[in-house]
Amino acid sequence: QVQLVEFGGGLVQSGGSLRLSCAASGFVFGTYAMNWYRQAPGKERELVAGISSAGGMTNYADSVKGRFTISRDNAKNSVYLQMNSLKPEDTAVYSCNAKQVSNGGRHEYTYWGQGTQVTVSS
Repeated sequence: QVQLVEFGGGLVQSGGSLRLSCAASGFVFGTYAMNWYRQAPGKERELVAGISSAGGMTNYADSVKGRFTISRDNAKNSVYLQMNSLKPEDTAVYSCNAKQVSNGGRHEYTYWGQGTQVTVSS
């Protein structure tokens, strides 16, 4: 079965750093783009960062550019999110996402982790 296991969330002071990890199993990790999403209380879920299947391309939300870095290690079936210079507005539940579009876009496979809480105190 497909499984995405996240860890690394917690409480950190404003200006601090945190590193999130997501370990995947049950699917061919190297064929999936990986993403980190977050959802704060009362707000819509938003894409924080994404990385292509081979790791050659990344993208970030404007709000985290220059502060967050997404990376992956396909040999370990893992994706990471290094978060620096954290702000209280970064407080949210962060979720790991795997996505594959195949057969000319006719099929889409998406998997989600359970989410991990990140709280940044002021």
